[in-house]
Amino acid sequence: MTLRAKQSLFVQLVAQLIVHARTLGVELTFGEAYRSPEEAARLAALGKGIKASLHTSRLAIDLNLFKDGTYQSATAAHLELGTFWEALNPLCRWGGRFKKPDGNHYSLTHGGRA
Repeated sequence: MTLRAKQSLFVQLVAQLIVHARTLGVELTFGEAYRSPEEAARLAALGKGIKASLHTSRLAIDLNLFKDGTYQSATAAHLELGTFWEALNPLCRWGGRFKKPDGNHYSLTHGGRA
């Protein structure tokens, strides 16, 4: 699948995730969706990200989760959404399963990157 086709699929899957969040009674706001290669390199140098971030390919998004109006920063708060995300498509990856958990991160694999 081409990068362009994956980007389109990603948008459709994120839409499904957002709708599903409402059925769970949680609210979402957008965090970071696109990250320039320069910003990815800067964050990687600070130990706050990776240079090969899928955000640079428009295949990752960070979503802020709110329950009863309160921001949920713990990865565990995203578990139900993360599990739903992973079940949507074999390419879907949830950051809560990363070595360094990143619960609000949702992405599609591409070029060997998760």
